[in-house]
Amino acid sequence: MKVAQLLIKCLENEGVEYIFGVPGEENIDLMDALLDSKIEFIVTRHETSAAFMAGTYGRLTGKPGVCLATLGPGATNLLTGVANANMDQCPLIAITGQAGLNRQHKISHQYYDLVNIYEPITKWNAQIKTPEIVPEVVRKAYQLANQEKPGATHIDLPEDVAGMEVDEPLLEITGRALPHAEEAIIKKAASLIEGSSYPLILAGNGITRGQASEELRTFVEKTNIPVVHSFMGKGALSWKDEASLLTAGLSGKDYITCGFEQADLIITIGFDMAETPPENWNPERSTPILHIDTEEAEIDSHYPVALNVIGDIKQNITQLMNVLADKKRSLDWVRSIREKALDELESYKQDNEFPVKPQKIISDLRDVLNDEDIAISDVGAHKMWMARMYHTAQPNTCLISNGLASMGVAVPSAIAAKMVFPERNIVAVCGDGSFLMTGAEMETAVRLNLPIIVLLWRDDGYGLIEWHQMKKFERPSHIRFGNPDFVQHAKSFGFEAIKIEKTEELRPALDKAISLKKPVLIDCAVDYRENMKLTEKLRGIRC
Repeated sequence: MKVAQLLIKCLENEGVEYIFGVPGEENIDLMDALLDSKIEFIVTRHETSAAFMAGTYGRLTGKPGVCLATLGPGATNLLTGVANANMDQCPLIAITGQAGLNRQHKISHQYYDLVNIYEPITKWNAQIKTPEIVPEVVRKAYQLANQEKPGATHIDLPEDVAGMEVDEPLLEITGRALPHAEEAIIKKAASLIEGSSYPLILAGNGITRGQASEELRTFVEKTNIPVVHSFMGKGALSWKDEASLLTAGLSGKDYITCGFEQADLIITIGFDMAETPPENWNPERSTPILHIDTEEAEIDSHYPVALNVIGDIKQNITQLMNVLADKKRSLDWVRSIREKALDELESYKQDNEFPVKPQKIISDLRDVLNDEDIAISDVGAHKMWMARMYHTAQPNTCLISNGLASMGVAVPSAIAAKMVFPERNIVAVCGDGSFLMTGAEMETAVRLNLPIIVLLWRDDGYGLIEWHQMKKFERPSHIRFGNPDFVQHAKSFGFEAIKIEKTEELRPALDKAISLKKPVLIDCAVDYRENMKLTEKLRGIRC
């Protein structure tokens, strides 16, 4: 068979269901081979969107998502989405077409050295220079993408190699179990916890990846140690649990700051350093860290590790729970933190001022979605509000990219999420700035008959940047832009579309969007004057 056919056979052997991408001249051998494959190729309207879809597929399934682009501009377009998956620890394999080997030694049409370009934003990448190495390259790319901590790998396939003949067997797939910590380490960890008066857990995305949410919940039930979530760890403990202190991640002060200030031990579990810098929640560098993760901690002066507990998170939590003395602590020291955060959201339920306040949008959205439904936040001011106030009962039901945090991620991610969970309601929460970066994927949603909901927060500008500008300089700079008629724009793609003219219309519009079982866009004007009001409010917090 041809190299391209063998590569597709290797991907089938790995259990790949979909490849997201844009075909090009240099990968036509691969595209032809896909016609005889059970793998479904999802044509996207931009290569960055393809990588966003593959990354979200990887995050939700735990299996590497696969994306494809041609050489040159196709490969460089793909780059942002690949970097996004890599920094968010989402397993992904990127495949790029490439110029033939006979013209890589000189300046050539659309040719760049993609292995060197992709090197900083992947765990591993390689070019297939000879036909015989295809099974090894695919197996290694898949294995490394999936290993903790997961991320992106890259395969570069020159067009002349793709058409060469090859006769190589597929490689056997072998599993790899993570080790667990030694008994002596577990006992030291238990001693640290038992010796602390006010321990606090910071739950990261690694808990979800390690499928350790139930173990965490049992651990908290036994110990009553309160839990703060990172943006990407939301839902590890249900927001309904009295021990949940909801979400941390704003760069300034918030209610949860008081919890961190009083804590005498911070237990980070599955925490990825890229999510939120420790200087935000351990500014004095004085609170020791018990680091429970699959890898040793990144070196950071604000992250003074007292002990590393490395290995399978699920097993290590269970081992730790088994050796801890029975001591159910009082939550009184953090009770007011939780109450203030929940009261803040509750106070906006009946607010009917227009444009709609961020708190009200989130209140209505939370009310209409079930616990298992998925809200996906794009990047912008709305992301900060969603992180603070959209509370979750299950892992991976509020997806926030907080590593690379690329704008434009929500609509492509909603498409991938709907493919993985067709029975759930999927809502892409977008700003008008981020939406138009990948909004052409509305056509993809319609073509694939995927009834996603796009909840558009419209403020005619880059609201998050304005927020930062106002905090530092008290005046905005070059953040305004014009917008199309979003209702007509969405309808031209085949979406149903609803424009909110007064606040009382939002909740019924969300209910209608869910009932239609069709792709729907809701155009909602947002009152971002609340951004600076929140800043002033948080400045006044006294612990």
